[in-house]
Formats: sequence, structure tokens, C-alpha cells
Amino acid sequence: MSQVPTQQVQSIEQRMDQPADEQHASPAQEQAPSATTRQEVHVVAAGPSVITDLGRFRGPSQGLSVNGALDQYAATVANVLVGNPANAPLLEVTAFGVTLSSSAPLLVAVTGAGAEVLIDGAAVAGHTQLLVPAGQALVVRPAKNGLRNYVAVRGAIEAPRLMGSCAPDIMLGFGRTLTTGATVHVHTDAVAHALQQAPWQAVSAPVRLPRRTEAGEVVLQIVEGPDVHEFDGGLSALESGTYKLSPRSNHVGARLAGPVPRRTATGEVLSRGVPIGAVEVPAGDELLVLMRGRGITAGYPVLAVLTGSAQDAAAQIRPGQSVRFERTDVETARAELLQVAADVDALRAQVTRALRHVDAPLT
Repeated sequence: MSQVPTQQVQSIEQRMDQPADEQHASPAQEQAPSATTRQEVHVVAAGPSVITDLGRFRGPSQGLSVNGALDQYAATVANVLVGNPANAPLLEVTAFGVTLSSSAPLLVAVTGAGAEVLIDGAAVAGHTQLLVPAGQALVVRPAKNGLRNYVAVRGAIEAPRLMGSCAPDIMLGFGRTLTTGATVHVHTDAVAHALQQAPWQAVSAPVRLPRRTEAGEVVLQIVEGPDVHEFDGGLSALESGTYKLSPRSNHVGARLAGPVPRRTATGEVLSRGVPIGAVEVPAGDELLVLMRGRGITAGYPVLAVLTGSAQDAAAQIRPGQSVRFERTDVETARAELLQVAADVDALRAQVTRALRHVDAPLT
């Protein structure tokens, strides 16, 4: 049995550019360039939306879940496009849309599930830099190709913090949910104002949506888990089945209904640390894929673990959608994750060059 190294089951944010002490700085230290002003962003209309970041990295050592944006790539790219640190607070919008407006111009980016985006009623592209003039509405329509969209605004979004992170924790009841009529405060610089006065070429980022079979099933890549030897057929038992995402899924875990592999071992599984992306096989008719809100220990056998990219893909599966598993090896999964990180670094450099002429330093 191949072993799953720690770095394989961690998500992309731990391969980004920020040291731990910078990840947990105060909002003003973390993001805001010099000479910022505090602006109000009004939530004109909102479906399920929260303020989040990439996660509470100090949490697991204290017994708390890491949490954070479920699609780490989409959240990272949104922040990078507007010149924020990868771990800056941003909006996670699930399934339904959100409408925002401000009395000041804003530089924003919308990434994730490929929703239709409008500014002042005109359709604009996602996964690119967007300038929203003062008083105009940014409308993110319900997700079309996935489940979650991310909205980043250049600057430091104010949000309550726990252990240096604003990521909501549904177990603790912590975090800020956005509702219609709410106001979000952002400490932002003069970049958006400057872009209104000078010609500029918006930078775009690649869209990474889950891979699908010809039948439309979402493909999730897996590597062997620590208990693979306890199941008849190993990973083949997962690869041969088709599963559907239950509407009871959330940030803690994705529940997948379908053929449950048969465990041949009879011994009890003791509680132990479990990674994000662990595919647990409890008694019953569902698999449980642990997401970022999972408890740090569990006692179900772990047959497989999602790769880092598959964890992002799982965040975009809609309830009722069909899923298939596909095995890969640790080396291939690691190489893919490192390539994604390199692509994000290249995007950051491109954004720096594109905004350099406005004479406002990026963080």
C-alpha cells in the first residue's frame, strides 16, 4: 500500500507565498496598502453568502477545524486578480447570487462556478479583473456550472477573527453571514479611482471546472487511504460505482449515496487524525468525504483521499449530481498541485505588471 504524505492531502493554500505570521496578521497589516480609506459595500440582495478566507491554519493544533473557502483555487485566484494576498477575506456565495453596490469605485473579481456576472445591467466576464464604478451594481447570478462563486474586493474586508482567520465555523457558530441590506466595510486604496482615469488591460485567469465523463458525471481523483487494505477490491470498489451528492452535504462533509464498498476487516477503528478529503466508509448507504469543516479526528475507516485538485472540484458539485472516482498516484497528484501553485505565482506577477502604472503598491 502506498502511503499518503502529509503534503499530498493539504490544499493549495499551504503552497502559496505567505509565511504563517503574515497569514494571521490583523486586517490592516495583512492586506491594506498605505493611504487607504474605509468604504461601504452594500449588500443589495444575497443568497447564502459568507465572508471567509483560505482557512484557520492555527486551528487544528488547538483542536479546531481549518475551515475556509471550499474551492481554494477559485478563492486564491479571486484575491490574486485584485492584488490582495491569497489569504485575504472575500465572499463565498453558494448556489444563489449576490448583488453589491458602493458609493466608491471598486476593483473586484468573481471566480468559481461560472455564474453570469453583470455591472450596471451589462454582462461581463468572470475570472478577470472588473472595475465597478461608484453607484453601479455588481450582480452575480446563481451558479451555472457548479455550486460556489467567490467575490474578491481589492483591500481589507472587515470581519470578525478567530485565531487569525475570519473563516466561518458552523460547529462553533462563528463567522459572518451576509444578508440582504447588510453593509461590508473595506479598507481600500486609490487603485480603482486611478484605473478610471487611465487605459488598462484587465488580467484574466484560467477557469478550472471539475472534469466530467461523457455522461456528465463529475470525476474526482483519489489516492489510497490508510485503510485501503481492509476493503475487498481496494480502490477498484470505488472506481466501479457511481455516486450522487446528497443535499445534506455541507462544509463538514460531502455525503455520497451509492454502492458502499465492503470492509473485510472486523476490528474497531480507533479515533485518529484525518485529512481533508478523506473518503470515509461508515456503516450505511453513503460515503462521507471530509471537507474543510471536518473534525480533526474521526473513527471511520478511510478507504481513499481526494487529491488537492479534487477537493476543489468537490466544492463545485451540486446536490443530486453524479460523481465517479478515478485513482491516481501520489507523485502525479503532487506534481499537479505544484503546477497549480506555479500558475498562481505567474498570475500574481502578471497582475503586478498590469497595475504597476497606477502607482499604488500591491500588498
